[in-house]
Amino acid sequence: MSKMWRTIPCHISELRLDITLACGQSFRWKEIEPGTWRSVLAGSIWTLRQTDTHISYQIHNPSTHPEVKTCGKSGDELRVQSHKKKQRGAAPNQDCKSKKRQKMTLSGGGNECGVVKGAEDDEKFSSAILRDYLQLDVNLGELYTQWQKADKNFSKVSESFPGVRILRQDPVENLVSFICSSNNNIARITGMVEKLCQQYGDEVAVLDGVSWHSFPSLVALSAKGVEESLRKMGFGYRAKFISQSARMVTEDFGGEAWLRGLRDQPYQEAHPELMKLPGVGAKVADCVCLMSLDKRGAIPVDTHVWQIASRDYIHTLQKTKTLTDRTYRQIGDFFRELFGEYAGWAHSVLFSADLKKFQKSPSAKPEGRKSKKEQQNKRKIQMKESPVSHSVR
Repeated sequence: MSKMWRTIPCHISELRLDITLACGQSFRWKEIEPGTWRSVLAGSIWTLRQTDTHISYQIHNPSTHPEVKTCGKSGDELRVQSHKKKQRGAAPNQDCKSKKRQKMTLSGGGNECGVVKGAEDDEKFSSAILRDYLQLDVNLGELYTQWQKADKNFSKVSESFPGVRILRQDPVENLVSFICSSNNNIARITGMVEKLCQQYGDEVAVLDGVSWHSFPSLVALSAKGVEESLRKMGFGYRAKFISQSARMVTEDFGGEAWLRGLRDQPYQEAHPELMKLPGVGAKVADCVCLMSLDKRGAIPVDTHVWQIASRDYIHTLQKTKTLTDRTYRQIGDFFRELFGEYAGWAHSVLFSADLKKFQKSPSAKPEGRKSKKEQQNKRKIQMKESPVSHSVR
């Protein structure tokens, strides 16, 4: 590509893209080639990769937002086409009509409506968007040290899973994505989210022959006929939840500004507010609290986390056959007591380490992996030292 790469200092122990972007937090990042990831962020297409010491990134159509028309084609990538608003008869996003919100704000994770003048030439601004999204101001090394001292099991697991961070996502995308997560797996959720964007999002650009879209607004998802359309696309009962939740937020709760405003509310208030929405139970509400509303101690407890807790920590839970509300609270409170303020971040490390897709423990580096035989020998040693933390669910 003709566009030059920009870099942000970030040691690999502070962030592992291959784990963080693929562990089921966000469902839009695609590994377009080994070690290179691409998605839509803040209204532009971003490509990321990393070395031991830096995160490198490209922005393929800077200063463009899905709700704002671009000034033309990108001068540094001819294959990137200008933004095209999709015509589906859906109501426009009313929030974007407000002149008061012309300036993009990082407090919204870089996903507010509008354009910042000269953003295509402002490396400081683009760096700030990415740093905010990756929450690079959080010293993960210090947190790992604290958690390792607090928990021997975490200490063993974390050796093979450094750099697992919580992304600071846009609350709208985060909410709708996790409504799709009910009784689902990462692959299917990813497919559903892609269908949503293709059908109801706006085309941001076409890059290397692939059309990239913004995540749809809640106004678009609340339009007439959305539920029926989603059912035909294979969303099942989730179609009703998506449509009803989108309509409730836009018509009853004050729109997307209400959802983003939950960032300023304490967890004890934000969590039950989210649970008023159709399809949002305690686990989905905790996912949104943790991954987009800055509630660092939120612990999403699903069957998988319940298995981790009962197997490695609270052995009395092995006698329980269902995940009750009481058990849910017990597991969350246990991890908060064990790991402290950033318990949700620590929980994400344990969750990632126990996923089937990561059972062949990621190497300490994305690049320069050891030979297959060396990895197998290392694996045998790890299994002997810590058979619990490396077991397959």
